[in-house]
Amino acid sequence: MKLGLGIGDWGLGIRNSGAVTFSIRRDDLSGEAVRALLAYHLQQMHAQSPPGSVYALDLSGLQRPDVTVWSVWRGEALAAVGALRVLDDGGGELKSMRTHPDFLRQGAAAALLEHIVAAARAAGLHRLSLETGSGAAFEAALGLYRRRGFRNGPAFADYLPSAFNQFLHLPL
Repeated sequence: MKLGLGIGDWGLGIRNSGAVTFSIRRDDLSGEAVRALLAYHLQQMHAQSPPGSVYALDLSGLQRPDVTVWSVWRGEALAAVGALRVLDDGGGELKSMRTHPDFLRQGAAAALLEHIVAAARAAGLHRLSLETGSGAAFEAALGLYRRRGFRNGPAFADYLPSAFNQFLHLPL
């Protein structure tokens, strides 16, 4: 998917995460493996969140022109997926970050996060934000975001704060 701000031009990246090399590709969401991982992501979000608290995008939401999706591969194996949504205020939102269970704690998500941060900076976005949940199921992801410099802050875009969700921001 190509965005007006040039984000779509960030198509292929090679990231070395420790001893593992991943390739990062802009994704058109046509592949079966990517669709399955995104379906798993939605299922997990609904299983780990109170009713009415899931803001993860479905496939049609990820196919919008203001969203760019990337997939992370090691060889022919899908390792992770994530997206960047451009917001009306000139910021960006991190969406649908999910690591395949076979690649947990191997650096795939960290490599993808670095790629998305670089793409957001290159597009001239002033901030990268995300909404996520609370509790044990979200701790690993929260740790990744905080290590990268994201900090808790106010709700953004159309989100409303609740006892469950939290908002993190990274100035670019």
